[in-house]
Amino acid sequence: MKNVFVLFLAFFISVTAYSQNPSCACCTENHSEFDFWIGTWEVTGPNGKKVGDNILTKVEGKCVLRENWTSATPGYTGTSNSFYNLKTKQWEQIWIDNQGASLHLKGNKVGNQMVLKTEKEVNNDGKSFFHQVTWTDNKDGTVRQLWETFTEGKDVTIAFDGLYKRKE
Repeated sequence: MKNVFVLFLAFFISVTAYSQNPSCACCTENHSEFDFWIGTWEVTGPNGKKVGDNILTKVEGKCVLRENWTSATPGYTGTSNSFYNLKTKQWEQIWIDNQGASLHLKGNKVGNQMVLKTEKEVNNDGKSFFHQVTWTDNKDGTVRQLWETFTEGKDVTIAFDGLYKRKE
């Protein structure tokens, strides 16, 4: 009977502690590596001209970094969900825009950069290519997003180069 009481007491304490401080499965160092991109941003191109606005928030119990992009060019929007995959020990991002395009990226943080890549594909010319998107956490609080396409036998093509500045 004494053992049953001890077990009940331990169970009661555990339940009480859990209800006062529920666990957060995604509150780990790995899950927070991309948090530097959270915020409400105005994005400019290399020439300083505004290219769009972006809002990034943590959702789903802090497990997903959700992006909502609105281009300065009317009519173009997109969204992405980025998450740390515990099984593969890497970050993944799935981007979908209102034109039907999608991109699935995978990778990891290296220093102050999040570097994600697509799998290799083959273009209409039979050349293999992949996309790489790098987000750099700059010391001044800005974030640079550089999207490059690497094609076999060709130079690198820059698909997007944006500087994110926080809106006040």
